[in-house]
Amino acid sequence: MSESHIRPALRADEAALGELDRDTWSPLHAVQPRPKPPYGSFFDANHPPEHFLVAADADGRVIGYIRLVPPTPLACNQHVQQIQGLAVADRARGRGIGRALLRAAFDEARRQGAVRITLRVLGHNKPARALYESEGFAVEGVLPGEFYLEGQYVDDVMMGRSLTA
Repeated sequence: MSESHIRPALRADEAALGELDRDTWSPLHAVQPRPKPPYGSFFDANHPPEHFLVAADADGRVIGYIRLVPPTPLACNQHVQQIQGLAVADRARGRGIGRALLRAAFDEARRQGAVRITLRVLGHNKPARALYESEGFAVEGVLPGEFYLEGQYVDDVMMGRSLTA
């Protein structure tokens, strides 16, 4: 990951993030249909720039992102942050960028006062699940057959880990 760096997203990243999101769409991780033109905004009221960290290459081009948000607006849940999106450009895969984004999200969650981090992943997404497990996430729940994608029922897997250990 030496030729890239991670930083907070900027409003100016919107076009690049939208393109990355469309380019990395896959039934392996997406529950929404493939995006079609006209494309909406990447950022909106529920997805503001401050919820994203981006990985940029040495030339400053966006090659990945992770979205980190509170799982609920409840005060009693403020000690938890949730990953709700992770993407790495095909041209940048295999260089540890996904792992670096996860670790940056851990640091940011801790900075925000979180002691726990969670995520949801589709059961058939073995590469993502392996990455998450290698970074300390454990399966904490499964909703069997929660989604019907491309002719098959797919589990929704909840994973989490402590940020204090």
